[in-house]
Amino acid sequence: MLIIAGPCVLESLEIALEVGEALKGICEKLGFDYIFKSSFDKANRTSLYSYRGPGLEKGLFWLKEVKDRLKVKVTTDVHETWQVKDVAEVVDVIQIPAFLCRQTDLVVESAKTGKIVNIKKGQFMSPWDMKYSFQKAKAFTDNEVWVTERGYSFGYRNLVVDFRAIPIMQEFADKVIFDATHSVQLPGGKEGASGGQREFVPVLAKAATAVGADGIFMEVHPDPEKALCDGPNSIPLDQVETLLKQIKKIYEAIIG
Repeated sequence: MLIIAGPCVLESLEIALEVGEALKGICEKLGFDYIFKSSFDKANRTSLYSYRGPGLEKGLFWLKEVKDRLKVKVTTDVHETWQVKDVAEVVDVIQIPAFLCRQTDLVVESAKTGKIVNIKKGQFMSPWDMKYSFQKAKAFTDNEVWVTERGYSFGYRNLVVDFRAIPIMQEFADKVIFDATHSVQLPGGKEGASGGQREFVPVLAKAATAVGADGIFMEVHPDPEKALCDGPNSIPLDQVETLLKQIKKIYEAIIG
């Protein structure tokens, strides 16, 4: 099973290395494949004044440091087509943000790099309609194209998860990942910033594993209360191992 995890946004190289090293060790011990994830820029923050990240140049330098020093795979998201070429030189998987999952040029340009493309399902998209976003990428690559489930928005600062989406999207996607932390996000729920219900992350992650998700995506931070982005729905680093042990038991049970 695949675990994609790391801080929501790159805050410093030190935090990235701390989180990546810890998660690599846990995943190796439990037998999970691990990919480090963090963003160099969060272009869709609620407020103009929220922290977005270190930017493309410094962010890619930090991601390469994590990749080279820790010997792990890395992924990050792209928001503009002009970013794709530089990002592809560093990462193993290119992530398409949920809000941009229908942006044809961005999806196609990412697929043309030959990297694995992970398209996060828009909060406004049905699982059936993600087939067309998947096809946009698959038409331009022989590599895998993944889809990530992250809940549905009905407005009013809340998200709802429909676990039927996982087997539905597995009918066409090469892998279906479940984003356990963004699924508990409360968009705009903190007046100019997003809130979250961190206490439900383990519940949803275990449920997605039982349904048969191919991997779990989590935002992880050493001190979520001080995180510069998505702290309320990030899982504390010191709680990850316990959760992944539980996920492993469920995974082993369903594969027999």
